[in-house]
Amino acid sequence: MCERFSLAADLDEVRDHFKVQRVMYYYKNRYNISPTQHTPIILHQDGERVLDEFRWGFIPFWGRDAVNANLMTVHENPAYYKLVETKRCVIPCNGLYYWRQEGKKRYAVRVVMPDRGLFGIAGLYEIWKDTRKQPLRTCTMLMAGANLATREFGNKMPAILMDDEINTWLDPANTRVTQLLPLLRTYNRTEMNLYPVTPMVANNEHDCYECVEEMEQKLAYVRSY
Repeated sequence: MCERFSLAADLDEVRDHFKVQRVMYYYKNRYNISPTQHTPIILHQDGERVLDEFRWGFIPFWGRDAVNANLMTVHENPAYYKLVETKRCVIPCNGLYYWRQEGKKRYAVRVVMPDRGLFGIAGLYEIWKDTRKQPLRTCTMLMAGANLATREFGNKMPAILMDDEINTWLDPANTRVTQLLPLLRTYNRTEMNLYPVTPMVANNEHDCYECVEEMEQKLAYVRSY
């Protein structure tokens, strides 16, 4: 399970890395994104690759606040299955937050690429109607098996896509679920790294550069969240 991540990168870097052609909202660095907050997503819209902002967490009748959807659920749940066919997105990211347990203490860590660069996570999006019939734009991350860097935190991690896989995932011409699901596999192309970060990431209100800074392990401990 992944319930926090970061997109600490300038807009030009995100545009270049993901080949974004149009930006639909006022972009800013996000150092600590948590469930139910709005997060940047990339989708194919009107023939262009678009960067937009959606609420992280589905709220349909069958999966309230579903911020993660694992591979088997996608395969078995007809509602997810339909979204894989038509409403795929990529969630841009450059760090995943987890909590490492050591005895009775635990501390936050950030899992990153070796160069601490950007990567894309396979996602789905949907637009629901709220009680006032207003559109509510939501998204969820797709899960794959945990890799060496994340397995101590559980058996699942976000499904990270390579650049060519991002093209395949976002291509609206690809509608066969049997061809898309194999992209959702454990990320082992490079060895990911992790380092301790501030306990501030446990607080949804903290979204600042300090959240991604490396700190001494002894300073990172917190007793509870």
